[in-house]
Amino acid sequence: MLQKIQKHFEEHFSFTQGKKLLLAVSGGIDSMVLLSVLKKMSLEIGVAHCNFQLRGDDSDADAIFVEEQTNALQVPFFLQSFATETYATKHKVSIQVAARKLRYDWFHELLTQENYDYIVTAHHLDDQVETFLIHLSRGTGLHGLLGIPAQNEKVIRPLLSISRTEIETYAKENNITWREDASNASDKYVRNKIRHKIIPVLKELNPSFLTSFQNTISNLQQASDLITESSAIVFEKVALLENKTIKIDCEKLLQYTHYKAYLYQWLKEYGFTAWEDIYNLVAAQSGKQIFSATHLLLKDRDFLLLLPKNKEEHEKVYFIEKDSKNLKFPLNVSLCQTDDILEPTNNSIFVDQNKLSFPLVLRKKQEGDYFYPSGMKGKKKLSKYFKDEKYSLLDKEKQWLLTSNNEIVWVIGKRADQRFLAHSETKEIVKIELK
Repeated sequence: MLQKIQKHFEEHFSFTQGKKLLLAVSGGIDSMVLLSVLKKMSLEIGVAHCNFQLRGDDSDADAIFVEEQTNALQVPFFLQSFATETYATKHKVSIQVAARKLRYDWFHELLTQENYDYIVTAHHLDDQVETFLIHLSRGTGLHGLLGIPAQNEKVIRPLLSISRTEIETYAKENNITWREDASNASDKYVRNKIRHKIIPVLKELNPSFLTSFQNTISNLQQASDLITESSAIVFEKVALLENKTIKIDCEKLLQYTHYKAYLYQWLKEYGFTAWEDIYNLVAAQSGKQIFSATHLLLKDRDFLLLLPKNKEEHEKVYFIEKDSKNLKFPLNVSLCQTDDILEPTNNSIFVDQNKLSFPLVLRKKQEGDYFYPSGMKGKKKLSKYFKDEKYSLLDKEKQWLLTSNNEIVWVIGKRADQRFLAHSETKEIVKIELK
């Protein structure tokens, strides 16, 4: 098995040569075997052990065992204890989710603090099968059926082609000691039920089941690569990226029979779950929108717009004090005294300073906003102005307003408010300019 793993490293993880590897070791047979193998390969490694404090004295005994074994191999050792149950309760997640979050956050902290390059875990082929079946039982797409990736950014898993049987054989032949987790024998967890009751039946039906499974994963990976490649080609034809917004042309998209599959590929990373609603959005009325935790997908005329949710940014206000009379962010706006009134442009207006109340405030639209548009008679609701000017939903969200005492002075770059404009009898003229 040592030769098999060495060859696997050479073929798939050659980039780790000369790098520092942080090995996650629980004390179980899988991670203890991997520790032995990596040590024999003369790689520069360190060991990280998590004490989740879930099994009383056994958890402490695991930590002591791993530290002793690591010290015997003269390998750097790192230990962290977690109040896992407290974290799970506070964040309203399962123990399994809490433990995963805690350990990987700590592993990534260690990479930075101790100058390691990659995290190495001991997930193996049987783990891969279990993950596949868990995803299959819950319903999943092609991505879910691919199971555990061999590499996920800074995390690598070199044992995914090695079976549990091979690991057990290697441990016995090389006199490797490990600790058993009593919870592994319980069928309380879904993974254990699959491990103890389903996989043995599959192996009985097909003695070469693990080999067949590896071939299936390989075929699925090729199919996934093909879909990714095709999705990228279609994306270039029907969508574009403007700043942080993805703009999808619905008419062009509907020319593709499998447009739903393309939408799924493009949007799956943004936390959406209501896929039927998303597919229906293509033909929905303008203004319809769907939210994920981080993003907004909205129908705007003939387009779908995907943009980050940033309520905090929308609610932020920026001040221009009388003394400074300039602002650099989020727009470069300046105020300066002048003796002449020139023709206003999209980027500059001339106002009566005596009508301004400082500090001026730069903000986004609010409910009930109105102003007196220059060149028009009377006041107009800002929402009506947006509609008449054919603002898109995205344009409305992006529009900045300069206000005085919460009254609109300038719809910046578009239209000034008649009430504030300077005229021939104005004594103190201020030029407000968007640079």
